[in-house]
Amino acid sequence: MSTAIALYAREAPGLGDRVSHAAALLRAAATQHPGRIVLASSLGAEDMVLTDLIARERLDIAVATLQTGKLHAQTLALVQRAEQHYGITVELHEPRAEALVHFVQRHGDDAMYRSVELRKACCAMRKLEPLERMLAGRSAWVTGLRREQSGARAEVPFSETDENGRSKISPLADWTSNDVWHYIATHQVPYNPLHDEFMPSIGCEPCTRAIAVGEDFRSGRWWWEQDDAKECGLHVSASVGNVTAPPRNTSPNKQKAPA
Repeated sequence: MSTAIALYAREAPGLGDRVSHAAALLRAAATQHPGRIVLASSLGAEDMVLTDLIARERLDIAVATLQTGKLHAQTLALVQRAEQHYGITVELHEPRAEALVHFVQRHGDDAMYRSVELRKACCAMRKLEPLERMLAGRSAWVTGLRREQSGARAEVPFSETDENGRSKISPLADWTSNDVWHYIATHQVPYNPLHDEFMPSIGCEPCTRAIAVGEDFRSGRWWWEQDDAKECGLHVSASVGNVTAPPRNTSPNKQKAPA
């Protein structure tokens, strides 16, 4: 058994309902946005669960990821594994080559370590701009955000409207880490082997480290920074949602994931 599955996979009461609700949200979103919806996948555990649900439901939801130019080899290899496992093509969206060359020439390849401003500029170039192109022409996107992941995500809704008027759906908002890994173990979902090396949240290679026992889920991201809200800017607060699905009365679960 893998380290991540051994540590995290636990079946909690109500998981069947949470799986059904997530699938219902995805079906509703695919119906309301035919051919205009995408899973913006980080290739993390949550997004692999969503990829599996989309494939099982045979939904017309594209799967795409950001090839930042700084991803771990294991993350890149997962793209091919997912394509083979599910018989899909994963869209790859990369930063603009000219902007990348200019940034590295001006600030160096390790700019992210020198200031928060430079790190955010690097994220903007490698993630935010390619995300804009990923979402161009689409009216909705799906994310793997969960309320348990960090304090900054504690109030993540199932559905909201982003700053550009698109529907943003987070079907796993009320899932725990135990839920995610139990689903992965049960359905043999392919996942990044770096999760077995104590990396619950995986980003670019220079910006990700393993976490220690008791550390917060996202403490391995940009660990040299003191800012409590460690985000790259991909997920910002938005207004009222506009995707409907069967209502749930469960309250947000804010329990920390075991580490």
